[in-house]
Amino acid sequence: MSQQQNAGTPKNVDAVSSEARMRQLGPFWQGIIVLCGSAAILLALNQLMNLGFFAGITLLDTSYLYLIGALLVGIVFLLLPAHASASRTSVPWYDVLMFMLCAAVFAYFAFNAHRIISEAWEFMAPPAAVVISTLGWLLLLEATRRAGGTAVFVVVAVISLYPVYADMMPGPISGLPQSFSTTMGYHFTSSESVMGIPMRAFGELVIGFVMFGAVLQFTGAAEFFNNIAFALFGRVRGGPAKVSIFASGLMGSVSGSVVSNVLTTGVVTIPAMKRTGFSPAYAGGVEACASTGGVLMPPIMGATAFVMASFLGVPYGQIALSALIPSLLFYFGLFMQIDGYAAKNNLRGLPKEELPSISRTFAEGWQYIIVFIFLIWLLLFEQIESLAPFYATALLLVINQFSPKYRLTLAKLSKLMLGVTASLAELAALLAGVGLIIGAMSVTGLAGTLANDLVYLAGNNIYVLLVMGALTSFIFGMGMTITACYIFLAIVLAPPLIAAGFDPVAVHLFMMYWGMVSFITPPVALASFVAAGLAGAAPIKVGMQSMRLGSTMYFVPFFFVLNPALILRGEPLEILTVVSTAFIGIIFIAAALEGYLVGFGRLGHGALSIPSRLVMFAAGLCMALPGGEGMGISHTQLAVLGVSLAIVSVLLARIGKSQSAIA
Repeated sequence: MSQQQNAGTPKNVDAVSSEARMRQLGPFWQGIIVLCGSAAILLALNQLMNLGFFAGITLLDTSYLYLIGALLVGIVFLLLPAHASASRTSVPWYDVLMFMLCAAVFAYFAFNAHRIISEAWEFMAPPAAVVISTLGWLLLLEATRRAGGTAVFVVVAVISLYPVYADMMPGPISGLPQSFSTTMGYHFTSSESVMGIPMRAFGELVIGFVMFGAVLQFTGAAEFFNNIAFALFGRVRGGPAKVSIFASGLMGSVSGSVVSNVLTTGVVTIPAMKRTGFSPAYAGGVEACASTGGVLMPPIMGATAFVMASFLGVPYGQIALSALIPSLLFYFGLFMQIDGYAAKNNLRGLPKEELPSISRTFAEGWQYIIVFIFLIWLLLFEQIESLAPFYATALLLVINQFSPKYRLTLAKLSKLMLGVTASLAELAALLAGVGLIIGAMSVTGLAGTLANDLVYLAGNNIYVLLVMGALTSFIFGMGMTITACYIFLAIVLAPPLIAAGFDPVAVHLFMMYWGMVSFITPPVALASFVAAGLAGAAPIKVGMQSMRLGSTMYFVPFFFVLNPALILRGEPLEILTVVSTAFIGIIFIAAALEGYLVGFGRLGHGALSIPSRLVMFAAGLCMALPGGEGMGISHTQLAVLGVSLAIVSVLLARIGKSQSAIA
């Protein structure tokens, strides 16, 4: 896999995927979009850095967010067609009208931000504001449909009107009713709905990181990540599959998009895996799991992590640090399964002459390493989450101008801003739309009462409540984006779980993980089905492989909720013990799933194959499951039981091997 072969391929595929969904517009509309995006970024810089662009004018936080909405939300009408047969090269009159109306609605509320507060418009909005709010609600629902899909649209539309029929609902989900006009006014004038936590997180944190991720990709980060992965792991057994883990982990952390990650890295790694002996379904499963895990990998983790930081009221760096060990456990489990599969099937890596030189790769991509180190330093040590991506982006753009291949010209800068604005517009529309859910539950008081009802339904059993949370997260994750799914669950499920005594950060990460499970679990398995297209395999086969390869994702959230030491919250000795045994447990679980234990060999021979692997799986669970007071069993007892079961499994495998040799 030469560097020449790698160069540009991911970018082209990503462009193809974008073209299939977004309009390819002419210079005029491109100029409008770039102008709006540039203004939004400058507005964010002014607000976050207190630059004082608006001399003599006090720009309230709500005014700022309304202006961000005015600049970005309506752009989805220009970029995303209303239906499959709509024009992909021109903007119909109705989309132009909706773009202008959307900007006008948000601008109206930005202009009246002081009156909204001083005159208590939340529950006493004047008639004109109610009419404009109703228009804004309709426009926002359509923007949400285009940005998030029909499932998100239906959920948001139904729940946003919940205050109107709240008193008609059965006991557990009944609430304080509101009139239609009050509901509409509340959605657009309160700080709990459209301008609630999701939009605040967007304006204060997400906007900078989306820009940073887009600039990284535009300046060649995908090629660098692929090349460095091939240089490091391409020659080892199962090399291309291990390359997929490394490249997708890095790329997913930056892009925050599972599907984009599959298309960007999978176009290189999947053919390489197939060439070295991996079956198409297995290759697709590896890429789907690796790309899904990338969104859970610090330091960036996608938009959801920033919303989580706003919900919890903690620094983003704390969320990223807490997510580190669980994401490493997921990738370690995937790595060990791949290694066992490759060893069992005697799969070699790629020839050295086909791989990029590691020294040349670092020489061509050193700037990305410097920028990542700089970003992590700003996040974890300086703790300036809102400004960190802007500084990192500025550093990257300065360094990038010394690269002849990726140096920005005016034309390239315009193309970059077009891509950045498109990403920002989609996310702004989605987050503003999902905010309607928060508003509906807030104005009716349902958020508080539903938490108590869920605890009652679970019979005050915290373990039943956890399973309910996992299943609910999975079901919602099938039809909604991970950010929309997380926000809904953070309102409904987080309070009862936290009230039950679980660590708040662990609870929110738990919901995020289980919301991601649907990307690799049929019947939806979006990441698996996209990877199946690249691999040329049956989607359901890739989905089943993804479930097995990504099995760690199903267990790890329960582990860190039951003992927060796995998210680095606790005493140092306990953290060291729990993390160490968890990694050993993952080795045993991977061995059971693949039937191959590193240092021993095959676990499966004859009739004793399945018993040996089942016992090894139980050993892995015992080792990985964190003990403690909540579990009623200590770490030491679980570890001893796990080691004992592993020994039994190995003995069964040896007996099976002896019987096979005699036969």
